[in-house]
Amino acid sequence: MMFLLYCIWGSWYGQMSKYLSNQLEASGVQVGNAYAMFSIAMIASPFLVGILADRYIAAQRLLGILSLMGAAILFWLINIEEPSTFIWVLLLYCLTFTPAISLTTSIAMRQMANPEIEFPPIRVFGTIAWIVIVNVVGWYGWGDKATIFQLALLLSLVLGVFSFFLPHTPPGKSKEPFSYAQLIGKDAFVLFKSKSFTLFFISSVLICIPLAFYYTWANPSLTDAYILAFPSINADSFAIENKMSLGQVSEIVFLLMLPFAYRKWGLKNIFIIGLLAWVIRFLFFGYGTADNTPWMLYLAILLHGVCYDFFFVSGQIYIDKKAGTAIKAQAQGLITLATYGIGMLLGNLIAGYVKDMNTLSNVTNWTNVWLVPAGIASLVLLLFMFFFKQEKI
Repeated sequence: MMFLLYCIWGSWYGQMSKYLSNQLEASGVQVGNAYAMFSIAMIASPFLVGILADRYIAAQRLLGILSLMGAAILFWLINIEEPSTFIWVLLLYCLTFTPAISLTTSIAMRQMANPEIEFPPIRVFGTIAWIVIVNVVGWYGWGDKATIFQLALLLSLVLGVFSFFLPHTPPGKSKEPFSYAQLIGKDAFVLFKSKSFTLFFISSVLICIPLAFYYTWANPSLTDAYILAFPSINADSFAIENKMSLGQVSEIVFLLMLPFAYRKWGLKNIFIIGLLAWVIRFLFFGYGTADNTPWMLYLAILLHGVCYDFFFVSGQIYIDKKAGTAIKAQAQGLITLATYGIGMLLGNLIAGYVKDMNTLSNVTNWTNVWLVPAGIASLVLLLFMFFFKQEKI
């Protein structure tokens, strides 16, 4: 289940910007708006899951229904040739896909006696799936073709049928009235009394702007770098997706390193190391070249693990310890809304405008583009260095 879900996600998400730019001739703003649809769906999905899976329908059946609906919408999507229409249909698809992220987690954990120990080996199949599917896309040169959505369509059909054979995960028995305020973490607002938590919350929103730049523009930027360096070679042979899959490999490595780093350096230093890596990676993306300094581009990709794990995963640990048992779930929901909802939404919109501002006659000055997320990451780094206090939690 986890492998199929992340194969679907990985088949199109990182490559969509290149498809939109090359096949539909979308502007940077339109590409940013397309990615923003995913963030809007992430904000809306707790409402859908909270009403249906928690109260009225078994989680595995809802997963199956949504996956089959998603496949139908993808069939519509791959036949659209106009960017603005594509964006709105993509929103419909994302509204079927984003709830599956929490549904699969819920289905898995409900079957486990000890989720803390049993869930991580299951979840890692999601990262493995992302690596596998992105390499398949790269090997066959499908990164800018409608094939990425055709793959997602076929995999959605498989997951949709497979879901009905998953262990039964019935809705909860709660009689309390549904409250979206609780889903977004209303009770966790008490944590804002802590200056360090408030700084962490604001920083989580801000650092998602550079994260959105990476997901949206890393693939087209690397593609342009290799085309510029080797203009006589077929662009499909550059296997950009294969190169970018190294980021997920490093994510697994640094995730395994995180417990040791936590004991050795402490939480604040881990945050600082992660944020410093964000700054370095975007400078390397901006100034690296495919012919003279390809090591800078590879290192920028490989830094994804330390960037993501040392800030976002460490942030989940911080929230878990800071919130306490009573509001732990709501606190995690609040920070998810801040990052994948608000932060990524802002980031995608900003990334689109920045790309258009630095594009003239279809040629993009990628150095200027990457300096923007580097500057934002530098600001967050300074905030943590001088104002974040590692409280006893």
